Amino acid sequence: MTGTEAPPRGGIFARAMRGMALTATSQIVQNLLRLASNLILTRLLYPEAFGIMALVAVVLTGLVMFSDVGLGAAIAQSPRGDDQDFLDTAWTVQIARGFLLFLAACALGWPMAQFYGVPELAQILPVAGSSLFLSGFTPTRAETLARHLMLGRLVAIDLSVQVAGILVMVGVAMATGSIWALVVAMPGQGLARVVMVHWLVPGAPNRLRWDRTAAAELIGFGKWIFFSTACSFLLLQGDKAVLSLYLSLEALGRYNIAYFLASAPVMLGLALVQRVMIPLYRNAPPGASAANFARMRRLRGGLTAGLLAMLAVAALGGVWIVDLLYDDRYAQAGPILVLVALVQMPLAVGMSYDQAALAAGDSRGYFLLTALRAGLQLAGLYLGMETAGLTGGLVGQGLAALAGHLAIVGLARRHRVWDGAHDAAAGAAILAIAPGVLALHGPALAGLSAGG
Repeated sequence: MTGTEAPPRGGIFARAMRGMALTATSQIVQNLLRLASNLILTRLLYPEAFGIMALVAVVLTGLVMFSDVGLGAAIAQSPRGDDQDFLDTAWTVQIARGFLLFLAACALGWPMAQFYGVPELAQILPVAGSSLFLSGFTPTRAETLARHLMLGRLVAIDLSVQVAGILVMVGVAMATGSIWALVVAMPGQGLARVVMVHWLVPGAPNRLRWDRTAAAELIGFGKWIFFSTACSFLLLQGDKAVLSLYLSLEALGRYNIAYFLASAPVMLGLALVQRVMIPLYRNAPPGASAANFARMRRLRGGLTAGLLAMLAVAALGGVWIVDLLYDDRYAQAGPILVLVALVQMPLAVGMSYDQAALAAGDSRGYFLLTALRAGLQLAGLYLGMETAGLTGGLVGQGLAALAGHLAIVGLARRHRVWDGAHDAAAGAAILAIAPGVLALHGPALAGLSAGG
């Protein structure tokens, strides 16, 4: 490692378990904070504001993901991941990318405002996009900690940044009742994280540098990550992009709230596997020994069981959760929450496999998998919307997730990480949960279908 950070303690699986516990705790606390702020803000702002911010999120997430070259994953898996020249080159690329993303957000403001008929987007996108420029200056010391599964300091920083952002949002919303409460917190949070990582994470400071061999490695690994994250955008945000063509801003705002609640377990799972799995696969590949495979089975089984349990709670209690937390304007989010939670279940089963490809440097295989899954999801959503409205679109997404899992299995088998017993047990659990959910909420789901 570089700098003055203490060396990691314990074996790789012990550090992975600590890392997963810290990340899970962080994600749960962040989601609770996000829920609390959401409940406050929905009472201070109007539903259309959340629809507009859903569009902003689609644009900014699209810019980030359509330009990602996998710097974090490259640092995590590269033999040079602790070399300062390599890290400084990655930081230089990161800053340049952030500046270009900010310019792109500025350029897209007016066209997006015209396309969606929302004049505010012309001003909102450049301000929100400045967060991308500021985030580019985040020191690579954060990625070094993640590489070595030393996540405690990063968790504390992320929680602190989120709390500060929520306080700003609520304060501005109380003072103005304006959508700008949701906008101004974005660059503030980006700047706060840069400052906190710079001052609180020990290690050598980054300098602008261009090491040719480091750049060649980053480009060779990142070219497939670039295409992969473009497809990941379609997986994570493509639904909102498609639905914005069918739903009003008010309806899109309700969908966005339901999606936030239903997808929280999957977002937790993604955060866990992205933080932990690459170092774990790199240092203790399951195919290398029976002991590694057995320990990975326990880890993967616990992760999947926890995620499916949380999704089952969201699916079974979705209508009542929305009725309890939100006023009558958001009631239609309840049955949406039920269906989205069901759709997310197949994703929870396969999410721990694909990082094995990145750990092995197989970014091309990772891209092909992501592209296939994105294509299936968009096709399922589009055909479902055309056939049966929002209900059909969500069902189409669920069928696409099931088909995509077969591709995940193929990649996992190639890298010797697939666990058939795990998948069979998880599949049986889903088949046991789904009929009960559909029977319990049949009338509400029928009403959603009738309402389009």
